[in-house]
Amino acid sequence: MTLSSFISVPPESHFPIQNLPYGVFSPKSGGSKRIGVAIGDHVLDLAALGEAGFFAGTVAQADKVFEQGALNAFMALGSDSWRQVRQIVQDALREDNPDLRDNAALRERVLLPMQSVTLHLPAEIADYTDFYVSKEHATNLGTLFRGKENALLPNWVHVPIAYHGRASSIVVSGTDIHRPYGQVRGEDGKTPIFTASRQMDFELEVGYFVGPGNELGHSIPIGEAMNHVFGAVLVNDWSARDIQNWEYQPLGPFLGKNLGTSISPWVVPMEALDVFRCPQPVQDPQPLPYLRTQGNWAYDISLEVSLRTDTMPTFTTVTRTNLRYAYWNICQQIAHHTITGCNLRPGDLLATGTISGPTPDSYGSLIELSWRGANPVALAGNEQRSFLEDGDCVRMTGWAQGDGFRVGFGDVTGCLLPSLRTGL
Repeated sequence: MTLSSFISVPPESHFPIQNLPYGVFSPKSGGSKRIGVAIGDHVLDLAALGEAGFFAGTVAQADKVFEQGALNAFMALGSDSWRQVRQIVQDALREDNPDLRDNAALRERVLLPMQSVTLHLPAEIADYTDFYVSKEHATNLGTLFRGKENALLPNWVHVPIAYHGRASSIVVSGTDIHRPYGQVRGEDGKTPIFTASRQMDFELEVGYFVGPGNELGHSIPIGEAMNHVFGAVLVNDWSARDIQNWEYQPLGPFLGKNLGTSISPWVVPMEALDVFRCPQPVQDPQPLPYLRTQGNWAYDISLEVSLRTDTMPTFTTVTRTNLRYAYWNICQQIAHHTITGCNLRPGDLLATGTISGPTPDSYGSLIELSWRGANPVALAGNEQRSFLEDGDCVRMTGWAQGDGFRVGFGDVTGCLLPSLRTGL
């Protein structure tokens, strides 16, 4: 029997009762930030639901986690509390449960139209790690930056490569990004020039929020990794490719990536994604024992990117891919991240890096889609892009398709604005 809500949710909606993603919102009419759940085109106010007694006897209610302006405290409670809360919310929204369905006054208080609220960053993000899990993407960028003969470096198939990003510049969907200035390679290839980036790009990624962390000095075994994952979001890791190309050797990305990272506001629980797990690409050679997983830990999640220029009325889809192409899974990312004893904390964000598929129309960045400008991407209105221009807007979306329903992330959007620097 298909689980259904008394709230009408069309099959193409990203937020059916099977999903119930968490977010932070505030009413546009005024009021503090609090925790909510998306259901159709409504937000269920969990703080108000708690006041009505639905979470009585739970640790979540005792700790007043839903009255806070970030999900960190709820994330820290762990999987038992997550499951308990999810079950209570799902039961309250069922079409055959009259407790909320038939209480008009309560419904008006706890169910808010999505357009009546402002969505915020879902967590206070102290640390952000960006991985490099797509073999296709790593091969493509290696070819473009170093040549085909050195495309995939020898360590890539043995270790989940990552760098530590800048948490302070992570922004919620809808926040615009300004074109950065920096050093780029000059015409002689050896002497840099200081200029506005001429190769601005998007990166299509999925991010995972950490729940309970680990103590410093104690690693997380791969078989326990998922106990530490709260949920997933979409990520656009804006990239200045020319700045990145000049700076990335020998220590990797820095200013080419720290200009801004956009995430979707709704955090999809991992429990909602469990039914969409699938086999991941074959790992050859076999990873070292601490990185070996049992079962299927890839996810069949469709991902899309659309662009709109300042002369276009609508978005044009430029790529379609799938998270299942990721070579390294989230369990391996966590096990590797903590193998040194590095301590993760509630609200830390781990991103996949760009997800690219095996065909040119499934690449997850403009530098790949246009092959560094050699094959500009065609858009509506006879426009084309090799890299992003000022005024361009990027929209990413993703969902897993169930039987008559979708478990989706909504959108993560942002526009590229001119640099704020003047007089240079």
